[in-house]
This record gives sequence, structure tokens and C-alpha cells, in this order.
Amino acid sequence: MATELTIERVPPDQSVRLLELSRQTFFDAFAHLNSAADMEAYAAKNFTLPKFEAELAHPDSHFFFARIAGEIAGYMKINYQTAQTDIQDANALEVERIYVLHHHQGKQIGKKLIEFAIDETLRKNLTYLCLGVWEHNTNAIRFYENKGFTIFGSHSFMLGEDKQIDLLMRKELNK
Repeated sequence: MATELTIERVPPDQSVRLLELSRQTFFDAFAHLNSAADMEAYAAKNFTLPKFEAELAHPDSHFFFARIAGEIAGYMKINYQTAQTDIQDANALEVERIYVLHHHQGKQIGKKLIEFAIDETLRKNLTYLCLGVWEHNTNAIRFYENKGFTIFGSHSFMLGEDKQIDLLMRKELNK
């Protein structure tokens, strides 16, 4: 990559930009695979300013922008302890979201973000890194497997009226 990628914590005053980015990247990634009604129902519940402001304010939840030449190219959300969605384990770091804007796909941004999360897990001396990924997102599953993640479970996920399955994956560190 010619221009260096930077990763920076999202400040609370960027909640509107984070909300817009989150909605855009979610729709770019999944709208073509799901009904418009299910996507809009999910968005109405999950892409609201109060929800994003609360997530940004949570002490165990951190958002990071990935930037190329100052331009926001994607983002990641990581959770500790009480902010974790699936496991609630003080020895784990959870990656809840990694999304990259469509026109920045293929620039190794996802790779850099997951490496950042791995480094953060090691820095905090936590035992493992975990995440959930939609069972039909085969490219993401393959990406995480190539990074050393293994499937350890699953949970259901409602996208509007459509019950879907997220696979739970983990990467052991600091054994």
C-alpha cells in the first residue's frame, strides 16, 4: 500500500460520522444478500444516534477509525468485559465489528485492523481474541481462519424478520 494506514480511537464528538460510516458499510456488505425490508428494520433499531452515543460512551467499548491519507476508510469496534456481546470473559477481547468502505476493499485494511486487535489483546495480557461472523460470509470466515481463528460456537441473529446464524470464532494468545 503506497499510503500508510493509521488507526485512531474514535472520539465521542464523531458519533454522527461513525453512525453514517457504520450504516453505509453494513448496507454495502449485506444489502445485496438480504431483503430491503429486513435491512431497513435492522437499521431502524441498530443505526440510531442514541445507540451509537451510548456505545461510544461505554468504558469497555472502543471504536477505531482506519484512515488512509487522512480519509476514513473503515472502522473497528472492540469490547472488553461488560461490553462483550457473547462471552463476557475478562480474559478475552471481542472484535464486534470490522468494516471497510467498498472503494477501499483490497487494501489490507481488514488485515491491519485485526492485527491491531491481536496486538491489543497481547498488550492487555488477555488469553484470546474472539468475534462473530455471519455463516454465509465465506470470505470473512476464510480470512479469520487464515489469521488463526477457529470456530467454537454459534448464535442466532435477527436481521429484521430473518433469523440468521453468526459463527463464533476465537484466536488463542498468551497461553
